Amino acid sequence: MFNPFKKNTPPSNAPVKPAKPKNEILESEKYYQEGVSRLNDLLAPAAIKIMPRFIRVGETLAQTIFVVAYPRFLNSNWFSPIINIDLPIDISMFIHPIETYDILKDLKKNATRVESQIHIEQEKGMISDPALETAKQDIDELRSNLQQGTEKFFRFGLYITAYGENEKELSDISRSIEAILEAQLVYVKPAIFKSEQGFNSTLPLANDELDIGSSMNSAPLSTTFPFVSSTLSSNEGILYGINRHNNSLIIFDRFKMENANMVVFAKSGAGKSYTIKLEVLRSLMMGTDVIIIDPENEYKHLCETVNGTFIKISLNSNNHLNPFDLPHIKEDEDPEDVLRNNIANLLGLLHIMLGNITPEEDSILGRAIRETYAVRDISPQTDFNALSKESYPTMSDLYQILRSMDGGENLAIRMEKYTEGIFSGFLNNVTNVSVDNQMMVFNIRDMEEELRPIAMYIVMQFIWNEMRTTLKKRIVLADEAWVMMKYDDAASFMFGIAKRCRKYYTGLTTVTQDVNDFLSSRYGKAIVTNSSIQLLLKQSPAAVDVISETFYLTDQEKFLLLESNVGEGIFFAGTKHVAIKVVASYSEDQIITTDPSQLLEIEKAKKELEEE
Repeated sequence: MFNPFKKNTPPSNAPVKPAKPKNEILESEKYYQEGVSRLNDLLAPAAIKIMPRFIRVGETLAQTIFVVAYPRFLNSNWFSPIINIDLPIDISMFIHPIETYDILKDLKKNATRVESQIHIEQEKGMISDPALETAKQDIDELRSNLQQGTEKFFRFGLYITAYGENEKELSDISRSIEAILEAQLVYVKPAIFKSEQGFNSTLPLANDELDIGSSMNSAPLSTTFPFVSSTLSSNEGILYGINRHNNSLIIFDRFKMENANMVVFAKSGAGKSYTIKLEVLRSLMMGTDVIIIDPENEYKHLCETVNGTFIKISLNSNNHLNPFDLPHIKEDEDPEDVLRNNIANLLGLLHIMLGNITPEEDSILGRAIRETYAVRDISPQTDFNALSKESYPTMSDLYQILRSMDGGENLAIRMEKYTEGIFSGFLNNVTNVSVDNQMMVFNIRDMEEELRPIAMYIVMQFIWNEMRTTLKKRIVLADEAWVMMKYDDAASFMFGIAKRCRKYYTGLTTVTQDVNDFLSSRYGKAIVTNSSIQLLLKQSPAAVDVISETFYLTDQEKFLLLESNVGEGIFFAGTKHVAIKVVASYSEDQIITTDPSQLLEIEKAKKELEEE
């Protein structure tokens, strides 16, 4: 009967196979393991060739240099140009402590020798040697600090291994490093006939195989602290975000720069509106006035939260702006220049409205605008400050003037749709809007696509007149600025504001997601160069090359912009730039969020509170 719990044992008369010796099994296992591929085999280069000046690792050359001499004084962060250099290098620092007792004995001997030399020269009647006097002072000071325990002594080795694809590239990199260091009187030498030891010393193995160092006490040694990166933190301004390299705060006052202008480039969904609204909210808390051109109704919730003025500009809106308005004249301004400047702005607006304008038609329009002002008795001799809003002409007045002028009939026909046609009511009314709030938002979302550039131009002209009339600290924000940049006259007008707004204590912020359209305009790059602050958030692969060429980005910075998360990018302020991460508090996030799901939740909570 079969028993499943009984072990299967061979019959007693069956032959028994002899077991392999243990040593033979271990030997077989050893040979097997030697043939198995491991991670080290996959990562290791195919070959390493050691030469006197450098070492070849696979297809890459590596050369090690070491510091041999330092100047008498070392400034803080003297090594940061090498730390932040955009070159393929590895850096190793070896700090070997030395017993204070041994150093004090050596310093005593050196002090005795220096003093003896000074006495010998004095007995000979020689003039005292400044080098000996300085050496004596340094030795005495160091001895005193070591005895008091305020200083320690170390043997410090600093090695740099540079990498290149060929000998020329490697030589160029090494010379660049040497030039930077020697400019600070720090001298280096290549590790000739010790290329392998130099390479091993800069690997993350903590092996000092070169064993070449300089004696150094704590104070100068601390100046080589390697973890130094660019910072943008000051005692004034607002918090823009956190430095992604060292987690320091990016606190900055844009009005302390040469100009307070700012440009923001980002792809859709990269967090540009969120970032700008956060800056607006924090600027309001610091007492700065803010005027916004909002093409997508993104700033309404923020405006209502801070009790700002929300002005809707559309064909059916009751809010009107008259482009014929003139700013108040100051004592140092010439009325004729102000009138001529406004006529030029009106011509730019008419170019956008009417399309292609010939030089003859342009001349007719200029003469017609002057006559339109003259009909209302407005001339350079008029006191502009005494005029009311109703005193200024409108587009309907210009339309009537063109109809009665020789050569103006065609222009009047093309202009008719803005005065009596489907677009009437938008441009030919008296201004009934006043800037009497800390935050003003001009919303043009409901404006027809064809009229959006015209609306943005008129709003910018209105803001420009307000800037010239009332001097105060303010930010003017033009969202989706690429809409205006498609038209030369509109782009020229915006560039003019960017150049001149500094005189009126104003900073212009231009925000765009269509980088190519913005920078392809001949005024696009000019606006960028006239902006002391630039913020680059996540970019699309199609736009990153244009951005890189404009801002002279390195390959690492290009990669950073492509791989950044929402609200991350590069913040430029003058000559400095840092990697930024925008961070808001919970309360700020509830006010400035652009997430539709969050906005729905906020609206739902509002309704529930109202019902209660």
